[in-house]
Amino acid sequence: MHQADLQASVPYFVGGTVDRVRKTTIYLPPELESRLARTAERSGRSRAALIREALADYLDSTTVDGALPPSVGMGDNPATPAASYRERLERGWSRR
Repeated sequence: MHQADLQASVPYFVGGTVDRVRKTTIYLPPELESRLARTAERSGRSRAALIREALADYLDSTTVDGALPPSVGMGDNPATPAASYRERLERGWSRR
């Protein structure tokens, strides 16, 4: 961690370890804030922990900067490489 990041972060005790986090502020509509509060109360977890988890899940499932989703390539068929499949599709599109 860079010195500037270290100075801007604060120690935070999570699950038996001390982690460093940076404080941020978000604005929530009243209904969403109420749902968050009820969920935190029922689960015994902090609002911040629920927000961090939800944000991490969202970012893990979202493509950014043209990155491909993790599912791309899972069904690769060695007999039909993706490049040849793409070429076939492009040939079909060029006929239109």
